[in-house]
Amino acid sequence: MSTLRLEDLRQYSDTLRTRQGEAVTVRFVEPRDTEELQHYFRSLSTRSRYNRFFGAISELPKGLLHDFLEIGERERFTVVATMMVDGFETIVAEMRYALHPETATVEFGLSVDDRWHGHGIATALLKNLECRAAALGAERIFGETLRSNETMISLARKSGFAFVNHPDDWKLVRFDKEIAAAPKDIPCASWRLAALSRQADSPSASA
Repeated sequence: MSTLRLEDLRQYSDTLRTRQGEAVTVRFVEPRDTEELQHYFRSLSTRSRYNRFFGAISELPKGLLHDFLEIGERERFTVVATMMVDGFETIVAEMRYALHPETATVEFGLSVDDRWHGHGIATALLKNLECRAAALGAERIFGETLRSNETMISLARKSGFAFVNHPDDWKLVRFDKEIAAAPKDIPCASWRLAALSRQADSPSASA
């Protein structure tokens, strides 16, 4: 189990920076984000939505929207990256990830608003994900994408992921990366504390 204390989501927020130095807040999605999250997906280009969901959709179906808004259910989490744009907090990227305890892996998928491509937001999100995965006790993170999604493949390659053929679908490629950070060495402060707390709560720590 993750043992994250989800009654106060704000403690797990992080501030990242774009390549231009602009502040990006990464936080768990909240019910108040429902309309903004749907607007975000509607605003993505057709290609970006297809790459994200491996199919043609114009918005999040009701069931999937519900899943995106559930935090911690079945060890699945959604985060949004927001920036202040024209005085309003605006979602510029999203990432959904899931812990698989039986294999000590975290699976993820993400997207970035087309208008913010090239600002380093996806790269920063992947670095942040490594902290989150390590705090959950994962040993590897992995994702999969369409073979035609050159942007995601390039991002994964530059971020140090290794590539393998997808076991079930020739149209997809899988990429994964080892997470080798002890709780005390996790570079993100909030996630280092979460990992140390998780370690202290583990049965072995109290034995």
